[in-house]
Amino acid sequence: MPTVANATVYAVDDDSTTRILLRAMLEQERIPVETYASAENFLLAYRPQAPGCLLLDFGMPGMNGLELQHLLTDQGNDIPIIFLSSASEIDIAVDALKAGAVDFIQKPVEVDRVLECVEKAMQLEMERRHLRAQKAEIELRKRLLTRREEEVMGWIVKGKSNKQIARLLGISSRTVEVHRSKVMGKMQVRSLIELAELLLKSDQAGPAKYV
Repeated sequence: MPTVANATVYAVDDDSTTRILLRAMLEQERIPVETYASAENFLLAYRPQAPGCLLLDFGMPGMNGLELQHLLTDQGNDIPIIFLSSASEIDIAVDALKAGAVDFIQKPVEVDRVLECVEKAMQLEMERRHLRAQKAEIELRKRLLTRREEEVMGWIVKGKSNKQIARLLGISSRTVEVHRSKVMGKMQVRSLIELAELLLKSDQAGPAKYV
């Protein structure tokens, strides 16, 4: 199973039998797991920078699963969530999927289904963290640019020529050429295509908060 280094499965369910079963299933596969009886207990212990995924029950006393999902989303946290649902909660599960959940598992939980969903969630976690790491690196490169170099870069990726950029910024074509060279060097790219692709990755990666 593909995993993120030191990734943990967080199982949040008020039913102790389900928690024990999930822990046994995951530990059998040597997957790190932490269990919590409530959303509140999970939030007290959770470290957003730590990689992992969340197995989350819908119907819990206090803060329920959907409320926790919305809270995490509002905080900019995109930890992959797999919901645990009863047969009567299928409609709610569909709403949760629309809100960004990875999948849902109907109770009583089965080993193969749990492992399948966890694998999918961990793969997604790897991809998201890779994208955030890329975004963080790109942002570091962009910080090396002067304000004028940023302006030139913006026009470059829009396909403007040196002469057009010179007219737009009120500077000489030679000065634009110098800025252009510095942009390519600081952004560590060799072509306009590479530069455009790099900036596109930065836009698509989302917040670089939890790298």
